[in-house]
Amino acid sequence: MVKTEKTEADHISEARERLLDAALIHVMFDGWSPETLKMTIPDSGVDPALAQLACPRGAIDLAVAFHKRGDRNMVAAMQAADMEALRYKDRIALGVRLRLEAVAQDHEAVRRGVTLFALPQHAAEGANLIWGTCDLIWNTLGDTSEDVNWYTKRATLSAVYSATVLFWLGDESDEYAGTWAFLDRRIDNVMQIETFKAGLRKNPLFRGFMAGPGRLLDQIKAPHRTAPTDLPGHITKG
Repeated sequence: MVKTEKTEADHISEARERLLDAALIHVMFDGWSPETLKMTIPDSGVDPALAQLACPRGAIDLAVAFHKRGDRNMVAAMQAADMEALRYKDRIALGVRLRLEAVAQDHEAVRRGVTLFALPQHAAEGANLIWGTCDLIWNTLGDTSEDVNWYTKRATLSAVYSATVLFWLGDESDEYAGTWAFLDRRIDNVMQIETFKAGLRKNPLFRGFMAGPGRLLDQIKAPHRTAPTDLPGHITKG
């Protein structure tokens, strides 16, 4: 077996993961703050110069790394799940549920992250992270939309995901039963929108609109991305 040497990017990525592991205990008390990063570096054993490369913006880079680790764990869980017998809306709900379960042991770190990304200077990045999570859910489920639907699916799921996270943070029910019921209701709302859109396209008036000024909507294309069927463990509609 041929061994490949680690690149500089590999070393930086590994250092970031070590920093993140060491940071979580401090985040509970000090949030995603400079104080947390200051205490994390010696705990992690990462050289300070390498830590600077791994987190050039400081603790916010650790918060971003924490979110993306949750995304990776969610995708792995979705790929391992048996979804064949599930309705499509239940597959979407399961994706969101698996994302929350991926960070359930670090509940306070999520809360602190929500607070951090609510700040005006970080709000855009927080919104981008949520969009990325929902994009991963749709892609892993095998979404192939290429037009304006690509955007509407991710926008509506982003709203559902954000609301569900906030509910989950305050949920004191057994095993988060209240959260999962809340999530199911929100997903039902999304599917009602999709049903409405499907019916609308059959309406003669709407077809007339789409043949005229609405034709611009059909010219909207999804950005280039990895084809869903290229993703390992690709899940197809059953």
